[in-house]
Amino acid sequence: MQKEVIEQPRYAVVAAVQLPNVTDIEFEASLNELRELAKTLGYVVVHTFVQKRPGFDITAYLGAGKRQEISEFINNESEFVANGDHVDSRVIDAVLIDHEISPSQARNLEKEVGCEVMDRTMVILEIFHRNARSRAARAQVEIARLGYMAPRMREAAKLAGPQGRQRSGAGGRGGGESHTELDRRKIRDRISELQQEIVAMDVERKTQRARRQERQGLAVVALVGYTNAGKSTLMRALTGSEVLVANKLFATLDTTVRALYPESVPRVLVSDTVGFIKNLPHGLVASFKSTLEEALDASLLLHVIDASDPGFERQLEVTDEVLEDIGANIVPRIRVFNKIDFVGDAAAQSEREAWLKARYPDCVVMSARRPDEVAKLRQKIVTFFQQDLVEAEIFLPWAEQQMRGEIYASCQVLEENSNDNGSLLRVRGEPNVVEKLTLRFSPTPSS
Repeated sequence: MQKEVIEQPRYAVVAAVQLPNVTDIEFEASLNELRELAKTLGYVVVHTFVQKRPGFDITAYLGAGKRQEISEFINNESEFVANGDHVDSRVIDAVLIDHEISPSQARNLEKEVGCEVMDRTMVILEIFHRNARSRAARAQVEIARLGYMAPRMREAAKLAGPQGRQRSGAGGRGGGESHTELDRRKIRDRISELQQEIVAMDVERKTQRARRQERQGLAVVALVGYTNAGKSTLMRALTGSEVLVANKLFATLDTTVRALYPESVPRVLVSDTVGFIKNLPHGLVASFKSTLEEALDASLLLHVIDASDPGFERQLEVTDEVLEDIGANIVPRIRVFNKIDFVGDAAAQSEREAWLKARYPDCVVMSARRPDEVAKLRQKIVTFFQQDLVEAEIFLPWAEQQMRGEIYASCQVLEENSNDNGSLLRVRGEPNVVEKLTLRFSPTPSS
């Protein structure tokens, strides 16, 4: 009988420098975000070290005193409590830095504290690498990882000095390429290859979407917003589908598409895009552009915001910036303040809702876990897509009754009257669908 393998917990400490231009609220929000990222990566964060400085230490990011404090915490025999267990501090696996640091800073810091150092960008890249599932997402993640590695290889080569160079050629004449130069060339070639693959996948995906929308006359609404704002829970509530719901940042990276349920006229597709995050590395924004471009193909965006987050305005700012970056800021948008049930008791929720609606008059304040509020949002979505529908009358002879199912599937039948010759239907639907029906079926019985 095979024994179950129990994965041992990994422990980490978080360290960050607060610069003069960063407020306490912004600083603490960023630290909380890094702790959530660490949780997604499987780390238990047991302590946080902070330091106020006018700038980062160029040699090892943190000042000498703070580096010594971290080293003593990690290397001296002491105990801390993690998840109810008393743990020896010498089992700390990593120091997580809430900024992007250079290889030299990371190496110097590792030497002093005695364990692995991961900066914020490396943490995010590792999460993306683990969670990407589709071929497109994996290619985009690999490009971002390679782009992150390339400049660090150059700096690492400088640190290595002459040892990083190896000459070739007959008799030792002529300058050969160093291992670092060869590796950089391989990285450039691989990035180019992946970019060509992504272009081909983008063309294929856009062609498939165009064919699908042309064939079925589908409307598309995209969920966008800050990661962990409850988008996947809302997606499941709106579509009645089983999509991954996890209390982790970047629990899913691949776009999920489902039909609005119960189905409406026109039939609406709901897509859940990758979540945004403050200080997302620029290379990742660029490499995930094709994933985020689901928002560009949508006729309506649901901007999902965590109503219980005191720093929700930061969520708004981040999402607006990224949407503008990909050109999706012109798409109509409904602000959905989700997780109102996380605010407090009924009185606190009511006060928060009144404040939000006063500040954002057209917003929706709700909980994705309350069916009645989900139903109201669904109706608001349907109303948006029905505003451009047209009405017409068509006559369906008894001999053509096999078309009844298709008509009811593609249009909203407002009224139906039957006589000896067939059925007179008053329908409402998208202009192209109604036009095809009126061309095929006259509005009155043929004589």
